[in-house]
This record gives sequence, structure tokens and C-alpha cells, in this order.
Amino acid sequence: MKNQSFYTQLNKDQKYILNCCFFVFAVNGLYAMILGSLLPLMSIEYGLSNTVSGGLISAHQAGNLISGFIAGVLPLYLGRKKSIIFLCSFVVMGFLIMILTGNPILLILGFLFTGLSRGSISNFNNTIVNEVSNSSPAALNVLHSIFAVGALISPFLVILSSSISGELGWKIAASMIIVLAIISMFLFSRMKIDNTAKKIEKEKVSYEFLKNRDFCISAGIMFFYLCAEATINGWMVKYFIDSNIMTIEYAQILASLLWLVILAGRLTCAFWGDRVSKKLLLLATSCGTVVFYLLLLSTHNLKVITIAIMGLGFSMAGIYPTTISTVGNIIKSYPMAMGVLLMIGGIGAIIMPIITGALSDVFGILAGMGAIVGAIVLMVICVVLNGQGKQEKKSMLVMK
Repeated sequence: MKNQSFYTQLNKDQKYILNCCFFVFAVNGLYAMILGSLLPLMSIEYGLSNTVSGGLISAHQAGNLISGFIAGVLPLYLGRKKSIIFLCSFVVMGFLIMILTGNPILLILGFLFTGLSRGSISNFNNTIVNEVSNSSPAALNVLHSIFAVGALISPFLVILSSSISGELGWKIAASMIIVLAIISMFLFSRMKIDNTAKKIEKEKVSYEFLKNRDFCISAGIMFFYLCAEATINGWMVKYFIDSNIMTIEYAQILASLLWLVILAGRLTCAFWGDRVSKKLLLLATSCGTVVFYLLLLSTHNLKVITIAIMGLGFSMAGIYPTTISTVGNIIKSYPMAMGVLLMIGGIGAIIMPIITGALSDVFGILAGMGAIVGAIVLMVICVVLNGQGKQEKKSMLVMK
């Protein structure tokens, strides 16, 4: 598989599984990113306060975090196929609640449901693609590239729906998400995946993988990476506006540009993923993230900032999927491993935006954004430690 495309190595059933995962992950990216576009329109219609609106986003992130536990345990009792179909149904329920009621408590439950589905699908798709492709970083980068495609489409779906039906347009967009989720459930139901590994899974449900050095370091990479990714995506536009660096319109364009470049970066990593060592790929992308983020914070020049955004997105793009591929064998062996990995990363995604907000209130938004540098540097340290561990193992094998 090192010398040719991972896709050409697959049989018909495996290709269907991979294509299904790709389609569903595009839908996953679509509704994960559309919530930010729907929330202002939903808040106006239902008269939601900023506190409630913030609580809705927190509920989504909490659901995403909780899914790490559920997605690992549920397949032991229902099997993988039935579990993912059941968990996928929560996004249908979540968006139905948004359409039908403005009750804050029910809306929080609805957003929690969307987070449960998002995290569960991420867990399942990463695990299955890793398994079917034999831990190919190229396959995982394609998967996450397709997530970026869904994320890019989401604002345009809201714009199109609003142009058709005005204030009610957001409900049309939400209804389309429901239809796509139902299609996803149908596609999942036709997958030919092995559900007979319960004996192996039960033996290895003891979290033995937490003693593995490589897994722990990779979890550290995921934690600090998602600290940075969540905060940059959430605070970048506000930073540019509050710092009087640029207009709102230009800041929004740069936010879109970031996702475009992330897509290009993931496609590039997909091409080189099986041709370059994972250690080298992670080191290059993590160091590039530090350099371009420092460049972004160091200037008010719009051209330099635009270049920095492009370099930052391109560098960040491959870190998440490549990190998963480095512990591919552990994920195959332990059903809880992917859930724990995503849960640890999810904690980072929840904590860092809050830290940035608190520092911004006390010391100014530049200080808040500067705190992300610490997370990125710690990520690089984890990447270096990960590479050293693998090098030591190779040296020991040579000596033997």
C-alpha cells in the first residue's frame, strides 16, 4: 500500500464502506459548522438571550464529548452497525427540536443531541476508515478533507435557504440536514462490517491502551491541537475586528479562506501521506503551525495576515488525521481507544476558548490569542517526543 493508492487495494464491499463514510462525514461537517450560521437566526426568531445562545453551543460541545464514552461502549452490546444508526438518529431529533420549539431547555437538549451524533459519527468513521485502509494516513486525510467540504458548504446552504424563504429559510436548511441524516442512516444500514468481534472487545475493554506511551503522547498532540483549532476558528474573526485590523467583511472572507486552505492541505497530506513518514509529516505541519500563527499575531498588514492565514490552515490541516493514523494499530485492538482519544481532544476544544476569553477580558484580546501559542508549542513538544519514541524502538530492533 505504500507505493499505490489505498483505494485500489480495496474490494467492492470495502469501497462501499469507504464511500459511505466519506459521504456521511461530509454531512457531519455540514451540520457541525452550520450551527454557528443558524444560531443568530434562531436567536432572533425565538428571542434567545446571549447566555442561552452560548449555552446551546456549550451543549453541543458537551454532547460531542460525551459521545466518546457512548460510541466506545454501545457497540459491545448492540454491535457497530446498529449503534451508529441509533446514534445518527440523534441529529434528526436535534434539528427537529430546533425547528419545532423555542423552549430553551428543549433547545439545549436538541444541541446536545447534535453533539452526540457528531462525535459518534466521527468516532465510527475514523475507526472504520482506519481499519479498512490499514491505517493509511492518506485515507484519513481524505476523510477529513471531505469534512472540510461539508463545512465549506454550510454557510452557502443557509444563504440559499434564506434567499428562498426569508426569515424561515433557516428552518429549510435544518430540514435539509434532517433529510441528509436519514440518507446517512440508510447508507450505514447497507454496510457489510464485521460485528462478531465482541469476545476480543470484551477482553480489551480494560483501558490497557492508556499504559501505552505512544497513545498517551498522541492524545497530548490531539489535546493541544484541538485547543488551538477550536479557539482559532472561534475567535479569529473577533480578534481581527476588536483589534481594528480589518473590516467585518474581510474578516469573514479570511475565515472562509482558512477552511479552503485546510481542505487543500488535507488533500495534499492525503497525496503524500503514504509517501512520507508520519513522523516527518507531523513535525513539518506542527512547526509550520507555530511559525504562521506567530506571523499572524505579529502584524496588522492585511497582505501578510492573508499569507499567514493560508500558511496556518495548510499547516494545521493534516495534524488531526495523521495523529490518528500513528496509533492506528491500538485503535484497531481496543474499541475504547478512539473514544478516549477524541474525548481528550474534546476537552481541549472546550477549555481553551474559555481561557482565551478570560485572558482577553483582563489583559486584552491579543493576550488571549497569544495564549494559543503556548498550546501549539506544547503540541510540537509532544510531536518531537512521539518521533523520539518511535526512533528508539527502531534502534532497539536493529540492536537485537
